Amino acid sequence: MSESTSASLSDPLKRIVELPGVSEAVEETRTIVDRLLGHRILRRRSSDVSMESSLRGACASAALEGAEVSMEEIRAGHVYDTRIKGALRASGELGTLVETWPKAPRQALARLHTLAAADAVSEEALGRPRLEGERVEDPLGLGPAPGPEVARARLEGLYGLLGARSSVPALVTSSLVHGDLMAIRPFGWGDGLVARAAERLTLVERGLDPKSLVPSELGHQTLKDEYVPALRGYMSGTPEGVAGWVVYCCRAVLAGAQDSLATCEALKRG
Repeated sequence: MSESTSASLSDPLKRIVELPGVSEAVEETRTIVDRLLGHRILRRRSSDVSMESSLRGACASAALEGAEVSMEEIRAGHVYDTRIKGALRASGELGTLVETWPKAPRQALARLHTLAAADAVSEEALGRPRLEGERVEDPLGLGPAPGPEVARARLEGLYGLLGARSSVPALVTSSLVHGDLMAIRPFGWGDGLVARAAERLTLVERGLDPKSLVPSELGHQTLKDEYVPALRGYMSGTPEGVAGWVVYCCRAVLAGAQDSLATCEALKRG
């Protein structure tokens, strides 16, 4: 057995890295993120960039759910839509979940949903997977979600993925987290908010973006015309669909990093 074959068997996710276009997209995105992390303004204003990124990411994630709000309204505190409030809460607490995410992903995911859906669902529905007969919101028009039992089984597989310390790039793992949560839609309301927050949390926890400077959610909004087609490709389960989704997610993270680079330059100019 060759060394590469042995590695693929011991770490099945390596096969995704080997799909056409994936490693190139990962390297291109990592280069831009590294450029952001090395920006001189971060020596003094890292927290400012992180805060701006958090706000812009939350605004973008809510917009993908169909909420309409401007950054000016958010800065002024004029936030009334439950989707926007949920996105802001989830984004604002990501830092508190970094250590929990790899050790107790079930607990962290429940917390993300509780934050995202606090104003939208009943208290007993917060943080728990949906039950038979409960409605599944579908703002992106992805089609029917798997039944509750199937969703729970797939969640267990996702928890296993997060608990394993795979050697695959953070960008690949975060893409799979996002894609699986969108395919499963485990809670029925706010699944998109949770999935995009979980993607970003994975990028932070896995070390690509340790200071949470990259609004990956904003990247998805920037590429919104490609978002659903890429998700459908991932949900098809074909190698081409999975590769296309990972490459798309890399491009979304790259777009988010470029936005934060622009923030850094604006702060530098004063």
